[in-house]
Amino acid sequence: MQYIMTFVWSVLLVSMLNYVVSSVQNVEFVFMNGIIMSIPVAIMVLIIAAIIPNEPVAKAHH
Repeated sequence: MQYIMTFVWSVLLVSMLNYVVSSVQNVEFVFMNGIIMSIPVAIMVLIIAAIIPNEPVAKAHH
């Protein structure tokens, strides 16, 4: 389920960014570009989530 939601959120956020940038640059908005660019973004987010450790860090006593 986390993979599906990661992809859904990446599609939404990248498509929104694509829309804003295309509006600012006064070019045609192409939804498919957002879909294509959201796949590498979702993969990078999943890789970063796998690299970050989940266990808490032990506090050093001074």
